[in-house]
Amino acid sequence: MIPIDHLLNGLSVATAPHNLLYAFVGCILGTLVGVLPGLGPAAGMALLLPLTFGMEPTSALILLAGMYYGAMYGGSTTSILINTPGESSSVMTAIDGYQMAKKGRAGAALAAAAIGSVIAGTFSVIALTVMAVPLARFGLRFGPAEHFAILVFSMAAVSSLTGKSLARGIFSMVIGLVIATVGIDLQSGMPRFTGGNVELLDGVSFLVAAVGFFAISEVMLNIDDHLRGNATVLAIKGRLWLTREEWRRSFMPILRGTLIGFFKGVVPGGGATISTMLSYSLERGLHKEKEKFGTGMIEGVAGPEAANNAAVGGHMVPLLALGIPTGTTTAILLGAFIIYGIQPGPLLFDQEPGLVWGLIGSMYIGNVMLFILNLPLIAIFVRVLHTPTGILLPLILVTASIGVYSIDYSVQDLLLTWCFGIAGYAFKKADIPIAPLILAMVLGGKMEQSFRQAMTISGGDAQVFVSSWISVLFLMVAALILVLPFVLAQVRRRALRRAEMADVAGTAD
Repeated sequence: MIPIDHLLNGLSVATAPHNLLYAFVGCILGTLVGVLPGLGPAAGMALLLPLTFGMEPTSALILLAGMYYGAMYGGSTTSILINTPGESSSVMTAIDGYQMAKKGRAGAALAAAAIGSVIAGTFSVIALTVMAVPLARFGLRFGPAEHFAILVFSMAAVSSLTGKSLARGIFSMVIGLVIATVGIDLQSGMPRFTGGNVELLDGVSFLVAAVGFFAISEVMLNIDDHLRGNATVLAIKGRLWLTREEWRRSFMPILRGTLIGFFKGVVPGGGATISTMLSYSLERGLHKEKEKFGTGMIEGVAGPEAANNAAVGGHMVPLLALGIPTGTTTAILLGAFIIYGIQPGPLLFDQEPGLVWGLIGSMYIGNVMLFILNLPLIAIFVRVLHTPTGILLPLILVTASIGVYSIDYSVQDLLLTWCFGIAGYAFKKADIPIAPLILAMVLGGKMEQSFRQAMTISGGDAQVFVSSWISVLFLMVAALILVLPFVLAQVRRRALRRAEMADVAGTAD
């Protein structure tokens, strides 16, 4: 049953004047971040996180969550108007959305994106409300061995699904685990990998790494893109609403995209981006005129945008109920929880009911805010795209640097941030995914502690990790995720060799 009393209490927390203001600000900032090509929700949240220091935890998390789903809304604007996705999950929207804009139907495309987003976002929050508590109760059955197994599964899934190369994903994950080991060992009390630097005894700050790898590196990439030429912004033509025929064609794609986005969001690895691809592929497969996709089909906008926003609620289910992020943005949100001394997981709903239900309640309100704000203010948000790059990008760099320095007033943190930014730029140029690194930084300490606790409880017997069906299941799936790409690659190579040999034999005959 839906815990109506808890939800009503959460809505009362979310509708407090100061929390309404933070939700509003988060939605506005998130939409702006989504509108700016290349930043995306992860970079935006990394920039905003240092500025939340000193705030009450519930308000801070409402602000960050508002930026998260606000960026999902805003990303469609640049996809439709300049053929440049605001973030990766808006890539599929650009295929037909930009073609609609070129034909003078930008208003209809933006309206379809907004309507699909609000329907999908509301559904995903309702599903989050229903599923979170039962999943949290199931999570109470997890011991250290089960926690270790599910964390291994999470990192394996994200490493394999966030890039074209599994080896690069694993490399990124290992770098994150190495960074996570810097500092004092909690069990022995001995410093590890600090190089005698006193400031590293507490480890490498998650904020420093997040701002560097996301915000700084994205600015560097944008500068690089700017030097190669600017995209043209198309004007918004036509009324910002759908005709009856367009609504009829959009309705079922929105429903299908909503279901795909939510349930894919619950599973670790590439949630929003992959769900939009699945939605687009499904709509194209079901349509009678498949060849028209890519020429301005409204189904190609409505479905992926619904999947994009439904994934947000899906991501929040395992984060709140099990303490496990399913992607980069939720890893940053988990970092925010930990910074405030709050551990998401099965006990969160009992220990912090006001916070967790207030956060869920704010998501209902935020979706309504975004729908009301986005259509009338789209023209204003688009003006941000005309801001000179020489002003906008340095402003982002200054904001990021001030935010990091203001945490501990440490010059070393500032230098580390820029070092991580340069590393992040190199990673992206080399097509090495950053998500596994960030996830490993957040979960590395928890995984190590779970492993050592399980070994301590069992007296050093490694069989503890196969003593329950939960840990066996997750470890087997993690192994399958890591091994299967290599097996499939070998099968493809052998099939290719056989085909080549058959061609040679046919030519000889």
